[in-house]
Amino acid sequence: MTRKPPVPAIGWILLYLMLITTPMIMLIAGPMPSGRGLWWDFSVGLGFAGIAMLGLQLILTARFRRASAPFGIDILYYFHRLTALIAFTFLLGHYLILKLSHPELFASLNPLEAPFRQTAGRLALLLFGVVIVTSLWRKRLGIGYDQWRMAHATLATTAFLAAVAHIETAGDITDQPLMRWLWIGYALLWISLIAYVRLLKPLSMLRHPWRVIEVRPERCEAWTITLAPEGHAGLRFAPGQFAWLTLRSSPFAMHEHPFSFASSATDASRIEFTIKALGDFTRTIESIQPGETAYLEGPYGVFSVDRYPRSPGFVFIAGGVGIVPIMSMLRTLADRKDPRKLLLVYANNCWDDVIFREELDGLRERLELDIVHVLAEPHSEWKGEQGYVTRDLLARHLPAAPENLEYFLCGPRPMTDAMQPCLLGLGVPLSHIHYDRFELV
Repeated sequence: MTRKPPVPAIGWILLYLMLITTPMIMLIAGPMPSGRGLWWDFSVGLGFAGIAMLGLQLILTARFRRASAPFGIDILYYFHRLTALIAFTFLLGHYLILKLSHPELFASLNPLEAPFRQTAGRLALLLFGVVIVTSLWRKRLGIGYDQWRMAHATLATTAFLAAVAHIETAGDITDQPLMRWLWIGYALLWISLIAYVRLLKPLSMLRHPWRVIEVRPERCEAWTITLAPEGHAGLRFAPGQFAWLTLRSSPFAMHEHPFSFASSATDASRIEFTIKALGDFTRTIESIQPGETAYLEGPYGVFSVDRYPRSPGFVFIAGGVGIVPIMSMLRTLADRKDPRKLLLVYANNCWDDVIFREELDGLRERLELDIVHVLAEPHSEWKGEQGYVTRDLLARHLPAAPENLEYFLCGPRPMTDAMQPCLLGLGVPLSHIHYDRFELV
């Protein structure tokens, strides 16, 4: 079967812009009610723009592989968060402008007395506000990840449907047939996406289960879980990518968590994830037993050496458990007998924290690989690099012509943020610096 060519990034951007601007174009092109004034028209425009943007939020997080391929899921999630803030600002502006310029239009706050359109609009604004607050400050509010995901989906869907009901019953502009069908179409699109994300995708995962065949401890409170496919051919992925993993739960339960592949991409029949015990879910990995069922959704991500086949070599800079996607790339390059020059700069607190320490030493014999360990708290006999990864440290170890290589950074965010100016100062182009710092919230 011939594989469909990928849609360029500009194509998806133009499609997104077309979808969010269509209501505005129809608003401007259509007949406008007279006598309302500039502030009224401006407020309506803000409302339309805000709801159109929020109506497309689920598309950004539905994890369509072809749409995410040019950007990476992490970029789409950051864009999702940014556009949600902008859209909510538009909606708040819509409400405040009307409240100040036409106070006579606002009836009682009592939903039993106020017109339905006002109650629906206020409900949508309130719920969208709750979605924003609980997303930005989830950890501070003490909301568990799984509970937040369920509430996030429920509140956002209710808010959007309330907003569409507000628009549909507002009269005047939305009395026009084309405008009314447009907003019905947005509502149907949202419902279709919900069905795809919450029904069709979990059903596909249910039909392709995986079996846990091994759980082994690693250093630094990390565990490696090995999966084998049950009744299917497995999963092809690029080294450095990640997948959503579901354990001890149905794929319909929305309890999946994203983890980078640790294993070589050359073997689709045996997949490994190395997971550090950092949270409620990750602390349960050590209790997983061989024979249990798991489900995977993926692969996703653009953090991979496979995107740069012509690069003369690669530099990897990792911190702690950030070695996992890089380990997948190193294992894959070793299995492929890749002859290119490689450099790994690996930072940890102490020598006992170095995950995959022995295997990394073994990879030196299979690859043209130099490894620089950097310890923040070295033991008394340590003779290697210590402290933190700095520009001077990189300058001592980078090969000649560093601007020609591709750089992969994965670790704590303060570390990866500090590396960009260091590499730029050493002559590395920004387009050659790649991050893996996936964070949902």
